[in-house]
Amino acid sequence: MTEEVKFTKDFISETGLQYHIRLKPGDIPGYVLLPGDPGRVLKIVKYWDEAVKKAEHRQYITYAGKYKGVPIAVTSTGIGGPAVAIAVEELARVGAHTFIRVGSTGAIQPEIKCGDLIISTGAVRFDGASKQYVRVEYPAVASYEVVLALIEACESLGFRYHVGITVTSDSFYTGEGRPGFKGYWQSFMDKLVDDLRRARALNFEMEAATLFTLANLFGLRAGAICAVYDNMITEEVKIGAGEEDAIRAANEAVKILFEWDNLKRKLKKRYFYPSLLKKVIKS
Repeated sequence: MTEEVKFTKDFISETGLQYHIRLKPGDIPGYVLLPGDPGRVLKIVKYWDEAVKKAEHRQYITYAGKYKGVPIAVTSTGIGGPAVAIAVEELARVGAHTFIRVGSTGAIQPEIKCGDLIISTGAVRFDGASKQYVRVEYPAVASYEVVLALIEACESLGFRYHVGITVTSDSFYTGEGRPGFKGYWQSFMDKLVDDLRRARALNFEMEAATLFTLANLFGLRAGAICAVYDNMITEEVKIGAGEEDAIRAANEAVKILFEWDNLKRKLKKRYFYPSLLKKVIKS
């Protein structure tokens, strides 16, 4: 994309091109996977039937294609809530309606192993970006349909997974109970991890709360599945463990959601519920 594109005061070009992601309406389908790491994009699309690179600008790399015949896209977001907020804002403006974060995470429950997957039902809003949109009492909740689709995908693929509350922090170090540079520390960090563990939170990561909050505010769907790279309680570390499983489950979840969405349209239902599947069998 050349730098000669002219953007309005709203940072949108005359053709609808978005300033950061460099996509316009029609470039992508409605289902979008959101890895943080740009390097994860090619790992995702290798499972697709077909894939075409649509844009690359800053950390935002986008491909669109098909997975098992289902239209799908992927956009990398980079790290943190502000980067995710930009991606969701601009992807929604070009037609995206369903988002699945595909990430990595650190567990804080002792029974969770490296390589396990965590499906988030909601997130503690320790991020800053979501607070720019709505007051802190507003919950960061995943779409139940996306959660169900991710569970269904993990079950069908035989992956070990956990379902529950995630903690989203803007700081990988002090915000997740790790010392800062030269051992920098504050007293509020002393019991941060232990308190959240006792509250039955499963893991720390850096994007889910922003994603869930904005999706609900905008009337969109969002979920998250993360591979466990380390456990902060047991001190087990295996960088990269479970990444391929998270990718495969996210791709499969899009296929499941696509099928459920078609079913809802056919039966003229707004929401998916399990007995809808029985109606199809009977028919």
